[in-house]
This record gives sequence, structure tokens and C-alpha cells, in this order.
Amino acid sequence: MSWLLGAIVFWLAAWALNARLAREAGRSRLVRALIPALFGVTLLVLWEGAVRGLNVNPVILPAPSAIWGAIAGNLGMLREDFVQTIFKGALSGYVIGCGAAVLTAIAIDRSPFLKRGLLPIGNFVAALPIVGIAPILVMWFGFDWQSKAAVVVVMVFFPVLVNTVAGLGAAERMQRDLMKTWSASYAQAMLKLRLPAAMPFIFNGLKIATTLALIGAIVAEFFGSPTRGMGFRISTAVGQLALPLVWAEIAVAALAGSVFYGLVALIEKGVTFWHPSQRGRA
Repeated sequence: MSWLLGAIVFWLAAWALNARLAREAGRSRLVRALIPALFGVTLLVLWEGAVRGLNVNPVILPAPSAIWGAIAGNLGMLREDFVQTIFKGALSGYVIGCGAAVLTAIAIDRSPFLKRGLLPIGNFVAALPIVGIAPILVMWFGFDWQSKAAVVVVMVFFPVLVNTVAGLGAAERMQRDLMKTWSASYAQAMLKLRLPAAMPFIFNGLKIATTLALIGAIVAEFFGSPTRGMGFRISTAVGQLALPLVWAEIAVAALAGSVFYGLVALIEKGVTFWHPSQRGRA
């Protein structure tokens, strides 16, 4: 019980420190970064204290120290799973799906028929449950990374498509008329006006797709995979009641997803530096 009491005391002290730092967050970028870091450490300490103080069964919820031990003891296996799931499945499907979505959005913008015919079908396909699509695509494309990439393509395609189509219509009517006054061609208006105006919308779709890509690749591995991959490892470890290893895979996946999202957000900041939402950030 002393573990639990100590964790609660630490949590209260960290909460008070975080509240003080939050009042000074506008003064320093380091302070703004320290607030979520301290909050995360606080949750881990409270988690550790609760598991140890209440003698929680590790099968129900392992302690963070046990999860860290599983990470440290299985670095080689986690690295192989990471490469299989993230680089081969999620990243390849993400690039193919997002690239195809942007090109399709440009084609839809040129064709009222596609806008009225394809977008409703896209909304229907986007509503299909991934657990129903994944086994079918695994049967079509095999058990290697290609089937996982196909699932990711299906998941990321329509969110990026819808955001890009909305973004291409974001340019103001007066700006479009001005481009016509200058005798700009469709390609010139697209490159000089409409695509730049659509970038905040496109990056919004790309950021949404980062998490969808990771989820799609992991879920697809539940329905067939070579003897590696995060989804494969989670399903086999659950069957063996190796819950620390399951949480280790979850932690690696969450970290990879956060880094992936952060990279896309960083690229967005460089590309859309002119947008008010970016200029307003310190």
C-alpha cells in the first residue's frame, strides 16, 4: 500500500508543479515541452504505484516497469516487427493511398460527373468496417506486407480525398476571377492559387491518415502475416498471456504513430508558413 500512497503524493506534487508551469507556458518553449512530459511521467508513476499497491494481476494490467523490461529484453524482435509493420505495411500504403487520393481529387475537380458519382461511393466505402475488409484483402494480396499496404490504402484514401476536394474549393471567387483576368490556364491556376490554398486541408487529411495507416496495418496482421509484425506479435502474445510484451508492442506503435504525426505536422509548418494558423504559433 506504501507504493500507492507514494504515487499519490508524487502525483499531487507534480500536479501543483504543472499548474505553476502552465501559468508561465507563454514565456519559454522549453516550459511548454516540459508540461506534457511531466504529466506523462506522473501518469506512469501513478500507474506503477496503483499496480504494485493494489497487487493487480499482471495478466490484467502489467506495471510500466514490467513493460519496460519486455521492451529491453526483446529489442531485436521489436525492431523486426517495427520494420515489417511501419515501413513495409503502413508507410508504403500511406504514400500510395495519399498520393492516389490527391491525384483523384484533382481529377474530380475537373469532372462534375466524378464529383457527383465518386464522392458518395467514397463515403460508403469509408464506412465499411476494417475488420471486414482486411481478411478479404489478405486473401487477394497474400500474407506479406502487400496485403497490409492494401488495407492502409483503403483506410487513408477517402479521408485525404475528401479533404483535398474541399481544399481545392477553398480559393475565393475573386481570386479565381483574377486568375482568369490574367489569362491563366487551368494548370497555372491550380499550381499558383488553388493547390497552395488547399494545403491546410490536404495536411489535415494527411495527419488524420497517419493514425489510420498504423491502425490499418496492425489490424490487417491479425488476419494473416509472416512470423513478424506488430499485429502478429500482439495476437500471439495475447494467446500466451504475455501481456507485458503486448503492452510493449502497443507502446512502440504509439511512439511510432506520434513521431509520424509530428513529422507530417512539421512538414505542414514549413509548407503552410503563410497560413494564419501557422503564423499564430510561437
